[in-house]
Amino acid sequence: MRARWTPTFAFLLAGCCLAASGSEPAAADEMEVDVELVLAVDVSWSMDSGEQRLQRDGYVAAFRSPEVQQAILEGGNQRVAVTYVEWAGTFSQSVVVPWTLIASKADADGFAYRLAEEEPERERRTSIAAAIDFTAGLFDGNGFSGLRKVIDVSGDGPNNQGRGVTEARDAAVKRGITINGLPLMTSGDSGGYLSWGSIPDLDKYYADCVIGGPGAFMIPVNDWAQFPDAVRRKLVLELAGLWPAPKAPEAAIIPVASGPAPDCLIGERQWQQRQGLWIDDTR
Repeated sequence: MRARWTPTFAFLLAGCCLAASGSEPAAADEMEVDVELVLAVDVSWSMDSGEQRLQRDGYVAAFRSPEVQQAILEGGNQRVAVTYVEWAGTFSQSVVVPWTLIASKADADGFAYRLAEEEPERERRTSIAAAIDFTAGLFDGNGFSGLRKVIDVSGDGPNNQGRGVTEARDAAVKRGITINGLPLMTSGDSGGYLSWGSIPDLDKYYADCVIGGPGAFMIPVNDWAQFPDAVRRKLVLELAGLWPAPKAPEAAIIPVASGPAPDCLIGERQWQQRQGLWIDDTR
């Protein structure tokens, strides 16, 4: 785990304004909502079952919180549409809770209840690209027309399977979708050691390689103790349409650490190296 908790919420602008991206008039059979939000949550083997339960419980608590419920009900339409998806490798995406209209406290509590009833399932590999491609398709014909379409990606490592993550991101952004990030920088750095598949500057990787679209931002999580608060704050920003500037004074806006641009193919290179070492070990 990383060092003690500090309020290091990093908000990165990947767009120039808060205007709705690619929004069009709602079709007659579509319900207008303030935002269509996909929660795309990593369930790869880099997290143990306890950590995945903490992750799921963080989202459950967030939707039960007064702050998130108030954010939903204070929007222009006073309603949002949300779906929860778990992902891992190229062919590992699962819709845990399908598109759900949330227009009341009871709706938000119901969404949290459905989420709490399901157990997370661990899967192999990490394909952020496939997660973006899969979830981008979920907006088609979902019965809603949002002022904003958002994919909220959380994960603890870089893309290491499927097509390039920047290709998937750019394709989604062209469709008017904003991608926000919740990089989990929680993969054991005891004694300077990072577990396989992790990188030290995952926040920079998410900033340069994953998030995109008007108003895109991210909140890095440095310790699991931060996770519930980070999820709650992130949902308030997304659902209330206040991002990138939060209301809370303690959620300071700080830049991601400067330095060389991250390698957006670092995960793929790690996997290739791992396979090469494995082949050598069997000789």
